[in-house]
Amino acid sequence: MSSVIASTRFSVLDRSRTREGHSNAEALRDTVGLAREIEALGYHRLWVSEHHGVPGVAGSAPTVLAAAVASATRTIRVGTGGVMLPNHQPLVVAEQFGVLESLFPGRIDMGIGRSVGFTDGVRRALGRDKGDARDFAAQIQELLGWFAGTSPTGVRARPAEGLTVPPFVLAMGEGADIAARAGLPMVIGDLRNREKMRRGIDHYRDSFRPSPWANEPYVVISGTVAVAATPEKARRLLVPEAWSMAYSRTHGTFPPLPPAERVEAIAMTGKERGFYEGGLAGHIAGTQEQVAHELETVLKETGAQEVLVTTSTYDRAALADSYRRLARIVNV
Repeated sequence: MSSVIASTRFSVLDRSRTREGHSNAEALRDTVGLAREIEALGYHRLWVSEHHGVPGVAGSAPTVLAAAVASATRTIRVGTGGVMLPNHQPLVVAEQFGVLESLFPGRIDMGIGRSVGFTDGVRRALGRDKGDARDFAAQIQELLGWFAGTSPTGVRARPAEGLTVPPFVLAMGEGADIAARAGLPMVIGDLRNREKMRRGIDHYRDSFRPSPWANEPYVVISGTVAVAATPEKARRLLVPEAWSMAYSRTHGTFPPLPPAERVEAIAMTGKERGFYEGGLAGHIAGTQEQVAHELETVLKETGAQEVLVTTSTYDRAALADSYRRLARIVNV
């Protein structure tokens, strides 16, 4: 095994993607089941996401789902990738993570992002608008203040105050700069645009200011990694998500994941085909040997300390097999 791979943590973000013919409840149970599997394989973290009003995603309440995952596992770190802070009052977020950390001490991560809904309808339903994301840096400081007990309101966040829940910033838009100035670990993607990712990492490291939460920069790179017995089987893992993305770009809604064989039988328009092929490109996918080579390359390029794997596909057995094969690369 490569020394650079050996010194890197590997973790998983599961977005509780719904699948054609399967319920939202199944998608959530699949996330909990996957957590047990990847814990046994030695992965460092399992994170869950926050999406609202999306037909293809069941994960709308990440701290609730994180509690279920933590209850079903024993050692793996559990967190959010992330809670979209502009959607919530920082006090409530601090309280939720305080409860999680109190119940599962030493295992909880607080990944936070700055998105405010995907559509105007969702933003209206949340009582938010795009402008709320502009206050993200201040919202982070307020959130961290609840743990430190420094709120000027005189209110105490219980049970959060005095607890240490590691915060991570999802580097969406200005997130890299905000993470650097706050002195927080950063999660950045995606692997399909390596040059943009490297620029964000360089800026983060150059601008980083040490804080009580982190003495030095900590970079997590995120993206799709698919491992299979052949390159063709690895590529098939990418097909359902690539089609869902293409469909969302051409029809305005993000659908549940279809089986790969159904996608391969679809007569696509030129526009759909372009988005679909684009969705298949640039990921790390292939056999164990091919993926190991690609991982070593990207880790040397970025100097990242951790890889957060975000792969989604219809075939859950094939996905579990991909994680087993990736674990062999990491642990051999």
